[in-house]
Amino acid sequence: MTVAPPERAYRSPVSRYWHSLWLLAKRDLRVRYSTSALGYFWSILDPLVMAGIYWFVFTVVFGRGVGEEPYIVFLLSALLPWTWFTGAVSDSTRAFIREAKLVRSTKIPRTIWVVSLVLSKGIEFIASLPVLALFVILGNGSVNGNVVFFVLGIAIQALLTIGVGLIVAPLVVFFRDLERAVKLALRFLFYASPIIYGVTDLPEQLHFWAAFNPLSGIFSLYRSAFFPAQLDWAMVAISAGMSIVILCIGLLVFKRSIRSVLKEI
Repeated sequence: MTVAPPERAYRSPVSRYWHSLWLLAKRDLRVRYSTSALGYFWSILDPLVMAGIYWFVFTVVFGRGVGEEPYIVFLLSALLPWTWFTGAVSDSTRAFIREAKLVRSTKIPRTIWVVSLVLSKGIEFIASLPVLALFVILGNGSVNGNVVFFVLGIAIQALLTIGVGLIVAPLVVFFRDLERAVKLALRFLFYASPIIYGVTDLPEQLHFWAAFNPLSGIFSLYRSAFFPAQLDWAMVAISAGMSIVILCIGLLVFKRSIRSVLKEI
């Protein structure tokens, strides 16, 4: 009497997608820090240095007329999520070019190459939050109940970042100069976003336009945990709506261009 070999456990397409996504995100993190002596600290060093520079310029040199006290917490609560956003978008410009052989040969949905970058950078962002907590303590800051909105901020930012990544990743394959254009756009967006200042520091006639920067509402969610006056639900609603629209545009652009991308790479 022969015994049939046990059947391999069935995995749904969604389960396979998440399994592959997690493997790719772990690989990205492992590769990024495998040859680094400082490892995790590199993920927080850049925003810390930037925060130190802006803290010195605005508090020591100019006597600071923007933000709230402690200003270092005000800065970091936007700089840390900004690092997640700009890092994921920048890496997305090379997502298909850098992994051309794997992208062509694998059967998994190609969106996973962008989503895995957003996930790995998001993990770095979450891992940097203890540093923010440390500066809250050192700066005699306080945390209020709005800290629960961190989860909402992370969710909206993930949708926005994935959407932008899905737009730029395939287009860079056809227009290589777009990679440099994205870097310039991110540099402009840094100063156009309420990072070193708050929306309330802007002239009133600019509040309307600031609301249509989806990062404005996202940063207000993060900052509200330490500065309740920074929370603006109208701005959050606009950010959420725009993030969903950008995600839908990203999915549409990706779907219509992926076949051409596979031929091009």
